[in-house]
Amino acid sequence: MAGSTLASPIAEPVPERVGAPAPVSPGGETLRQFCRHRLAVAGSAILALMLLGVAFGPLLWAVPINDIDFSAHLAAPSWAHPFGTDDLGQDLLARMLYGGRISLSVGLAAMLMAIVAGTAVGAIAGMSHGSVDAALMWVTDLFLSLPPLPLLLLIIYLFLPPLKQLVGPELGTFILIVAVIGGFRWMQVARLVRAQFFSLREKEFVEAARALGIGSLRLVIRHILPNSLGPVIVAGTVDVAQAIIAESTLSFLGLGFPPDIPTWGRILFDAKDYLDIAPHWALFPGAAIFLAVLSINFIGDGLRDALDPRSAA
Repeated sequence: MAGSTLASPIAEPVPERVGAPAPVSPGGETLRQFCRHRLAVAGSAILALMLLGVAFGPLLWAVPINDIDFSAHLAAPSWAHPFGTDDLGQDLLARMLYGGRISLSVGLAAMLMAIVAGTAVGAIAGMSHGSVDAALMWVTDLFLSLPPLPLLLLIIYLFLPPLKQLVGPELGTFILIVAVIGGFRWMQVARLVRAQFFSLREKEFVEAARALGIGSLRLVIRHILPNSLGPVIVAGTVDVAQAIIAESTLSFLGLGFPPDIPTWGRILFDAKDYLDIAPHWALFPGAAIFLAVLSINFIGDGLRDALDPRSAA
């Protein structure tokens, strides 16, 4: 019809449904699943308080850790000494706060070493075929078959004195204990990473990346490794707890840090002869080790459930 125009249809925007749930990112879903694990949340709170205490506690409770006061010999907990004192009258709260830095640092450093070494070995074995994979797994099985505690004692007995003379007693002991503990904890991580790589290297997204010409190194770093970190993170929490126990065991046996460096295990070792007359001396370091290991294990359980795709069902 003359003088008339046909209006072109314009698609009106579809209004969003009111109350529709917003999409959740994978990280947000993992955090939501983790927060549903009450023991993991409680463990995170306990560990956070312990980390804040050992980080800032010595600034608030500025008592010298080696300040001897024989007038306060084996004093019970009081306002002046909240955790009591030892046989030399040294304040146990100050020594616990200082020693917590070392004990927790040993656990974290040994865990990082075990994860880095185990991930490297597992990734190489998982991407290799034939003799390379067989050789790496043979070395892994060899380390798994070795008795850890006797070898820990032997290595520390042989190498700790010269290392102390080279870099100092505190740093030398820290380096050797971390190296020895981490050196006997990487095998489980290597086996986990190898199994994950075997499962992921045949997936469709890996085949698509290969078809696009992506190199092996970039394929591992950008595509396979990020998708295999879930079990590694869970294993890392276990390694932290095991490293704290191992350091405490070495210190309890008198082969850890020197007596003037009060780690939790060392304080427990010094208290063993006074359990009947001064039980508080052993109570606080024992409770600290127990709570640290228990909270880390709870966090590991929560991460295991949160990173398991079946837990979201």
